[in-house]
Amino acid sequence: MTEKISTSLRDSKSARWFVLILVSFTMLCMYYLTDAMAPLQEKLQGNLHWSASDYGLFTSGYGWFNVFLLMLIFSGMILDKLGTRFTGILAISIMLIGAFIKYWAISSHIGEGTYELSIGSWQIIGPTAKSAVIAGLGFGVFGVGCEMFGISANKAVVRWFRGKEMALAIGLNTSTGRIGTALAMFTPLPLYNLTKDVSTPIIVAMMLLCLGLLVFIFFTFMDKRLDKEETAAGIQAEEKFKFSDVGEIAKNRAFWYIAILCVLFYSAVFPFIKFATNLIVQKFEVSDSFAGYIPALLPFSALLLTPLFGGISDKKGKAATIMIIGSILLVFVHLLFSIPSLNSLPVAIGLIMLLGIAFSLVPSAMWPSVAKIIPHNKLGTAYAMIFWVQNWGLMGVPLLIGTVLEKYCITGTVTKVVDGTTQHISQYNYTIPMLIFACFGLIGIVFAFLLKKEDKRKGYGLEMPNVKS
Repeated sequence: MTEKISTSLRDSKSARWFVLILVSFTMLCMYYLTDAMAPLQEKLQGNLHWSASDYGLFTSGYGWFNVFLLMLIFSGMILDKLGTRFTGILAISIMLIGAFIKYWAISSHIGEGTYELSIGSWQIIGPTAKSAVIAGLGFGVFGVGCEMFGISANKAVVRWFRGKEMALAIGLNTSTGRIGTALAMFTPLPLYNLTKDVSTPIIVAMMLLCLGLLVFIFFTFMDKRLDKEETAAGIQAEEKFKFSDVGEIAKNRAFWYIAILCVLFYSAVFPFIKFATNLIVQKFEVSDSFAGYIPALLPFSALLLTPLFGGISDKKGKAATIMIIGSILLVFVHLLFSIPSLNSLPVAIGLIMLLGIAFSLVPSAMWPSVAKIIPHNKLGTAYAMIFWVQNWGLMGVPLLIGTVLEKYCITGTVTKVVDGTTQHISQYNYTIPMLIFACFGLIGIVFAFLLKKEDKRKGYGLEMPNVKS
C-alpha cells in the first residue's frame, strides 16, 4: 500500500503544481470581473446618473443572496456533498449568468428612473437608479457563483497540498486571483476610452471567464484520476458530510475567531479598493486615467508577498502571529490615509504598498489555519460559513461608505464636459471612511490575539509548521 500511495498523482510535485495553475487561472478570471467596475465609479456616476449611494448599493449587491438567502451556506453543503468538480463548474455557470445581468443593466438597456423599497414605515432602499438596482441584482447572482468557486478552489488546493506546501499553495492561488484584481484596476478605463462604452470591461470579463471554465474542466479530469488512484491504493473515502456537522463547526470557538477576523480584515480591504480610485483622484489630485494604476499596486504587491509569507508559515508556523501583524499594518495604513494633509502622490503609493503587505500576511496564514481546526470532510461547509460572515461585510460596508460619503463628506461639485456631455461630479472628503476602515482593523487585532490564545489552549498547531517531515 505504501508504494502505491507514494506514486499517486498528488505526490507528484509537477502534477500538484500544475493543478494549482489550473485552479488559480480560473480564480484570476473570476477576480477580474469582481472588480472591473471599480475604476469606473466616476464614469458610472456621470454616464448613468448614479450618486455615490447608488454606486455603494450596486457594489453591496455582491453579498445580497449569499447573506440573506444563505446561498453561501448551501454552497458549502453542495461542495461537501457533491465534490469540488461538480461545484466548481456550477459556480462558473452561475457567475456567467450574473455577469450577463450586470452587463444588461450597465449597457443602458434599463430605462431611466428610480426604484425604492419600503416595508411599512421602514425604508429598505431609498430612491435608487433602476440601472444600479438591476446591476446590483446581477452582481448578487455573480457573487453566489464567485463565493461558491472560492470555497471550491480552497478545498481543492487543501486536498492536493495537505501535509505539503499548503500555505504556499493557498498563497499562490490567492495571489493569482490578485492578478485579476490588478488587471481590473489597469484595463477598464483604457477599454472605456477606446469604446466609449462603460459596459465593455464586463464583456471582456465574460470572455475571460469562459476561458476559465475550459481550464477548470481540464482540472476535473486530473482530480478524477486522483480519485481512481487513491481508491486503487486502498485509501478509504472520507466520511460523508452530514447536516449535523454544521452544528459541530459552529461550536468551535477558534472557527468563530477566524470568521470574525476574516470579515473585519476583508471589509477594510475590498470595499476600500472599490472606492480607492476615486479617493486617489480627489485627495491626491491625480488624473482618472492614471489613478487606477495606484490601487493596482496593492494586488501586485500581494502577488509577490503572499507566497513568500505562505512559505514562511509552511516552514516556521506562527500563523496566528502573522495575522496579528497584518491587522496592525491595516490600522496604520488607513489612519494615515485619513489625515487630510498627507496628500502627496509618493505617500499614496507607499501606503498602498504597505497595505499590500498586510493583504499578504493575513490570508497566507488564515486559510491554512481553517484546515487545521476543521476536518477535511467538513472543510467546504466551514469555508462557506466563514465566507458567509465575510459577505455581511462585503455587502454592508460599501453601502455604509457610499451613504457616509453622500451625507457627510461632500465638499463641492465639479462640472466636466465628457464626450460632449456636461456632467456634475461630486467631490468628497474621505477622512471619515478611512477612520471606519481603521476601526475594523483595530477590532481585528483583538480577535487575532483571542485566536492565538485559543490555539494555546486547544493545541490546534496554528503556530506550528504546515510541512510534515
